[in-house]
Amino acid sequence: MRTVLSLTLLLVFAGHAAAQDCAENAEVVPPEMPDSVRAEYKKNVVDAAKKFAADQTADNMIWVGRRAAYLGEYLAAIEVFTEGIGLYADDARFYRHRGHRYITLRCFDDAIKDFEKAASLIKGKPDEVEPDGLPNAKNIPTSTLQSNIWYHLGLAYYLKGDFAKAEKAYQEAYLVSKNNDMRAATVYWYYMTVRRAGKKGDAAKVLGRFKTNVEVIENTDYLDLLKLNKGEVKAETLLAKISGDANTLGSASLAYGIGNYYLYNGDKTKAMEIFRKIVAGNQWASFGYIAAEAELAR
Repeated sequence: MRTVLSLTLLLVFAGHAAAQDCAENAEVVPPEMPDSVRAEYKKNVVDAAKKFAADQTADNMIWVGRRAAYLGEYLAAIEVFTEGIGLYADDARFYRHRGHRYITLRCFDDAIKDFEKAASLIKGKPDEVEPDGLPNAKNIPTSTLQSNIWYHLGLAYYLKGDFAKAEKAYQEAYLVSKNNDMRAATVYWYYMTVRRAGKKGDAAKVLGRFKTNVEVIENTDYLDLLKLNKGEVKAETLLAKISGDANTLGSASLAYGIGNYYLYNGDKTKAMEIFRKIVAGNQWASFGYIAAEAELAR
């Protein structure tokens, strides 16, 4: 197995790395970014790898994988996290981050295995704030290790269409969502999951747990979607905010939620139109894009 430093230098200067499991055959679409940003992200990866080489801690190794993923080197990130699991088998963070990148590569079964394993490793342990690799406007992390494990496990089940298991995961995520940003994201996917399961009454109870007259730092799209489903804003108004050219939409996450709103309210034609516009865009790694892709494939 390559060292993390040699792997990192390989991915930065040669642009490839080995993959595992489903990821071996996965399509990978690199994110679009300005050359200056790409150069900065490459430097961040190399710096993280050198830091790990000098001080081989689990924390430092996780940052190598996370930085690689921000650069769009998802296969390399998975390899780093896999190597980390070999070294730190009881550290739930490696499973959590590898599972996230399995979702990116549409390897939902592998993601579920990782998140289920991570959930078993955090059982009975105190939660911890998860530092942001790409800080928000206030530089305040809004999620924790446990909320991210349950949230992403719910998402993986949701993307497979297993709404019953997704609901259970979001129930757990809700219990450990401690601020408005994380609650907005969790309640929204939780609501959408229950609604898609056909349990309209239960979905209304979930929606009623969140008051929308709050401030969020980064999850404004989810707050808007909660307002949409509460009848506080119209779908057309939100759609107008993100309309690009004739074939694309500016926010895949917000657009997916609007499309889903049309879908479970009986307008399948409008929903599919929105989903097609999402996948015509360039937000390939976005959860909204992945979800729209999954809807069109059903």
